[in-house]
Amino acid sequence: MTALRLIRVLDGLALLSLFACGAVITVITGCAAGFTPPAAELVLMNGRVYTFAWGEPARDGTPADNAPFTAAGGWQPDASAIAIERGTILYVGDDAGVEALIDDHTRVVDLGGATLLPGLVDAHTHVLNLGATLEQVDLVNVASEEEAVARIAQRARAIPAGEWIIGYGWDDGAWADDYPDKALLTARVANHPVLMRGLHGFAVWGNQAALDAAGLSALTVAPSGGRIELSEAGELTGLFLDRATELLTEAIPEPDLGQLEARYLLGFEHLARSGFTMVHEAGVDSMPLRALENLAADGRLPLRVYAMLSARDHDLLRRWMRWGPDTDGNDKLITRAVKAFYDGALGSRGARLLQDYSDQPGHRGVSGEAYGFDEELVAEMMAAGFQVNVHAIGDAGNRETLDFFERVLARYPEAGDLRHRIEHAQVVQAGDFWRFRTLGLTASMQPAHAMEDKAWAIDRLGPERLRGAYAWRSLRNIRVALVFSSDLPGSDHDIFYGLQAAITRRDKQLLPAGGWFPEQRMTAEEALRGYTSWAARAAFLEDTAGRLEAGLWADITVMSIDPLVVGSTDPDRLSQGRILMTIVGGRVVYEAS
Repeated sequence: MTALRLIRVLDGLALLSLFACGAVITVITGCAAGFTPPAAELVLMNGRVYTFAWGEPARDGTPADNAPFTAAGGWQPDASAIAIERGTILYVGDDAGVEALIDDHTRVVDLGGATLLPGLVDAHTHVLNLGATLEQVDLVNVASEEEAVARIAQRARAIPAGEWIIGYGWDDGAWADDYPDKALLTARVANHPVLMRGLHGFAVWGNQAALDAAGLSALTVAPSGGRIELSEAGELTGLFLDRATELLTEAIPEPDLGQLEARYLLGFEHLARSGFTMVHEAGVDSMPLRALENLAADGRLPLRVYAMLSARDHDLLRRWMRWGPDTDGNDKLITRAVKAFYDGALGSRGARLLQDYSDQPGHRGVSGEAYGFDEELVAEMMAAGFQVNVHAIGDAGNRETLDFFERVLARYPEAGDLRHRIEHAQVVQAGDFWRFRTLGLTASMQPAHAMEDKAWAIDRLGPERLRGAYAWRSLRNIRVALVFSSDLPGSDHDIFYGLQAAITRRDKQLLPAGGWFPEQRMTAEEALRGYTSWAARAAFLEDTAGRLEAGLWADITVMSIDPLVVGSTDPDRLSQGRILMTIVGGRVVYEAS
């Protein structure tokens, strides 16, 4: 027999759940005789709907008892239709039940068996940089200095002399043992200042015209936490690492507010096509934040943005410290977090290690105050109620960041409920894993990083330290909160690649055959939660997003494959998936032809 249970009353409607044959279906009934349910603006039906309204998986990844999963039958969708009205979900259930919500004004989409999920979230992005790179010379996957210079020279022939040329994407990690210099670039492109950003943002490379425009010479002193590469003759090579990159990047003419808005919109359009409904934008300075605020105020933000204020913009932090975190403003733009850097990157050997780099004796990277981390200011932001998310890569960087949180939480215990995060948590010494749990921290990690770094990570760390690197399962086993992301544009943000990397520990070429440290793999459900429900919790949005239930935000991603079934049975096939539709607040922001 079917049982009825009243869930809540909303806008004069009683929302009930029907529990029958193990399925949960949300329906709408009137509060008075003769009540007619409202028609929906948008109905999606004939789909494989996963609501994620069931319980959390066990720490080993075993699905909850009430999950739509059986050992014999695997994953099965727990609904087939959704109705949307005024930006929220009106109904989740079967196709027959949604019929009552359709009238002449309802748009009805037959999904044809496609899979419908809670809207995907990329929990660590740099969308402004993505928009800028889409305007720049693409250097991703260039194999050599010669190829990179050839692409720059091609752009130079198409624009007037004197205009800056910006390139992006040469691999500053893979090229770390043989960095390029300015010689060939200057010889081929002499009449344009050229700056080429490394893939991970911790190295830049420029020609002589760029060095002249920046007023740099061999006498220039590197800032704390930065390195200027010099030739054997003591001259600038054109290469700048870690915080020294700012010496060259600051010479680029600043974009105006309109250009920043245009770059954001370009990046958001790209992400909508990739299925993402929300991003956590990491390290937003004053002007970019104004651009986001303008877009939000004008109703032009296509995706939701959880903004992390840049801890390097001290004036910005002090202003927000007076105002306090934004917890009830425009639901398209939420500003209640701070992003700080504690150390550099592993590829450029800027990450802070407890022992010397295996491939550079005597060097341990840079961290803390030497890398521009203002401990007192960041601590004051925690005391003011802001979530603080700290970039930490190396095992010393992570330990010292854990020490920082421990000190501040002892001083301001009320800040312990703010779900602070360590961004990347890339290399962790075995004794420090439990400290994430005891301090209530979230490990914000990037599955693609492990696959992109594996070619050289063993050279930097050696085999023993590598066991504590990219250790998703080790953290999950002790119930540390996880969230997944891409760190775009430094890594490929394709969701199917992210899921494949998390589930298989294999790269795009499906290597290595058995997975790279396969004991750290995630299940398909855990991987998806890292981009949905866990990401919602990391932004304090678990009551409005991350699940598909009546009354929650209508943020939805539709894809061509079932990632729970494919990810569990044939994960190498995940790369064949396509995004078919992206819906944010009930509005279709992308639809495949």
